Amino acid sequence: MPQLLLDGSSLTIESAYLAEKALTKLSLSPSAIRNMERSRRQVEKWLAGDEVIYGVTTGFGEFATVKIPHEKIKELQVNLIRSHSAGTGEPLPADIVRLIILLRANALAKGFSGIRPQVVKQLLRVFNLNLIPFLPAKGSVGSSGDLVQLAHLVLALMGEGSFVVNGRLVPAAGILRRHGLTPLKLTAKEGLALVNGTQMMGAFAVHSTYEASQLTKIFDITGALSVEALRGTDVAFDERIHRLRPYKGQQESAKNVRRLMKGSEIRKSHIHNDPRVQDAYSLRCMPQVHGAVRDTVEFCRRQVNVEVNSATDNPLIFAKDGTHLEGGNFHGEPLALVLDYLAIGLSEYASISERRIERMVNGQLSGLPKFLSQNGGLNSGMMIAQYTAASLVSENKILAHPASVDSIPTSANQEDHNSMGSIAAQKCHRVLENVWRVAAIELLISCQAIDFARKIGGNGRNLKCGAGTEAVYTVVRGKIKHLHKDRILHRDIEAALALLKSGEVVHAAERGAGKLD
Repeated sequence: MPQLLLDGSSLTIESAYLAEKALTKLSLSPSAIRNMERSRRQVEKWLAGDEVIYGVTTGFGEFATVKIPHEKIKELQVNLIRSHSAGTGEPLPADIVRLIILLRANALAKGFSGIRPQVVKQLLRVFNLNLIPFLPAKGSVGSSGDLVQLAHLVLALMGEGSFVVNGRLVPAAGILRRHGLTPLKLTAKEGLALVNGTQMMGAFAVHSTYEASQLTKIFDITGALSVEALRGTDVAFDERIHRLRPYKGQQESAKNVRRLMKGSEIRKSHIHNDPRVQDAYSLRCMPQVHGAVRDTVEFCRRQVNVEVNSATDNPLIFAKDGTHLEGGNFHGEPLALVLDYLAIGLSEYASISERRIERMVNGQLSGLPKFLSQNGGLNSGMMIAQYTAASLVSENKILAHPASVDSIPTSANQEDHNSMGSIAAQKCHRVLENVWRVAAIELLISCQAIDFARKIGGNGRNLKCGAGTEAVYTVVRGKIKHLHKDRILHRDIEAALALLKSGEVVHAAERGAGKLD
């Protein structure tokens, strides 16, 4: 299995996501080990000289003015983890927990945290063994980082927390012993270094931005299929239009749809005898809407790439200067705003998609059989699939309300402005999953509609879609048959979702139409 070397500076969203899916193993680069050793030596030098350092020789938060005796420094770090393990709620998803471990290790690998390399290596061993510590979903306010979740992570490494095994919580001590791992013994600065960070927010951000990038192609594909099904025009995607409003995402989206629909027999069959001058916005304005979301995703990716290679704890140790600086790199505002923005953008994908779905099932708008059923009345066809899409879109409208505009003070008003990025992160993840499902419903319904549309004007022959849309239609029909009479649509929706998430739909489109932007 390929190795991913962590050095604190070169991690990418793509490499982190592949590691999340257990496709790579983690290890520390030699430079990371040297940098951590240097900062650790500096911490030990200060301890020997009785230096006053926040969270090392003092208490935390409002207790920063309390000096800790030298013989109590190790106890201070253990107490920090125990007291901060105050989360509640369901366990975080396993893939998000894996990303949290990876991102925390990468931040520590930068060498500005004063932590021993062997502590970070313990994190990597847990990751490579695919052990999932129990991290409750609730409790972070997104400043001082994700203290609660990271404390529960360290608690498991200490043998005092739990791991999730087959959906059950199992005491950590036994799991560590079973895998030959020694419970973590914290020393000065290390508890604080492990919990002061934005890694829960960062994990959701990595996962969501990576999959949002996948959806940029997918919605151009499902949208193009819907244009074919509704016998829409391709004029709105003409390059000359988009050259005059040259947003990058808009131009890319229009180019994709042109490629996908190229050579469409359905389009050619009605190009000269269609009284419609232009299509509804959900078709005609696809490049403008899809493109705006593309640009949103690209902005969010740039921000997240900065975050995953940043030092986000406090204080930071500058060993070359012999200095420790107390600051606020743990504050989650950059991610809070990004995740709110991404949730809003993704919601728009689903919103415009649902309107295309409605047009296809509405016989008055589509000119196709009502609810795409051959025997309407006895059969309800795709009627309720549109209900499901509408439900998901409406839920997204609630979830897209920004969390980052909220704040609530903590720690006796010492921490008087918090980002709520943890809430933004989990809302964005829910929006993402809803949007995947709306895409699956549009894929399913557009192919059902194409089954009817391709018979119109074909003189007894089934007309073909464009180069890319036909290839996608063929792949879908290889897995999901035409709906001749009512059946359990849940299974069809899940099959369509699996096709999208597997990458088969994008691969088919690109085989037919060439590489999409």
